[in-house]
Amino acid sequence: MQKPLILFGTDDTAELAHFYFTTDSAYDVAAFTVDRAYMTADTFCDRPVVAFEDLAAEYAPADHALFVAMGYSGLNAHRKDKYLAAKSAGYDIAGYVSSRATVLNDGKIGENCFILEDNTIQPGVRIGNNVTLWSGNHIGHHSVIGDHCFIASHVVVSGRVTIEEQCFIGVNATLRDHITIGARCLIGAGALILADAEPEGAFVVKGTERARVPSTRLRKI
Repeated sequence: MQKPLILFGTDDTAELAHFYFTTDSAYDVAAFTVDRAYMTADTFCDRPVVAFEDLAAEYAPADHALFVAMGYSGLNAHRKDKYLAAKSAGYDIAGYVSSRATVLNDGKIGENCFILEDNTIQPGVRIGNNVTLWSGNHIGHHSVIGDHCFIASHVVVSGRVTIEEQCFIGVNATLRDHITIGARCLIGAGALILADAEPEGAFVVKGTERARVPSTRLRKI
């Protein structure tokens, strides 16, 4: 029997989460929720939308799981806040791992993870809570991805890389092996990172030629 699921959010990410959970999981999406201040409609994807402040009264935590379907705004801080709020409310936290992903790490994946198709997760990898892996990434052996990270599409994370919490890694970025990306770093699209990145840094490709990487640090966030 499918367990009823509440999705937090009513934007594109929530719509995609509805599709993936509906077509490729053991959950049945029962409703959506957002903070009352952000409610703009009573329904979304043909499901009711309920203010989060009223959610427990209408959809009891004992009977429903919850998934926070949000993007990387605020360097993942907003998704982190809602994930923690859902846990505090007593909900079991769901996660989604595509049946079309290659997952070889013995299930070492935390709560509220959103792992889409064509990801390759090699042996020895550990993935924390509230992590998004958009489609088509390579996560190399024995790497560690901390809580509340977002890795966009076609990123190469080489072996034994550590990505600390609340980082964003942009499309087509490449991280060499045996390095650490400090907490709350922003790695821009196409960046090549060859050494440790200090926390709260922003790293982007400068110029238009790939030969001009390795990427340079712009500033602290």
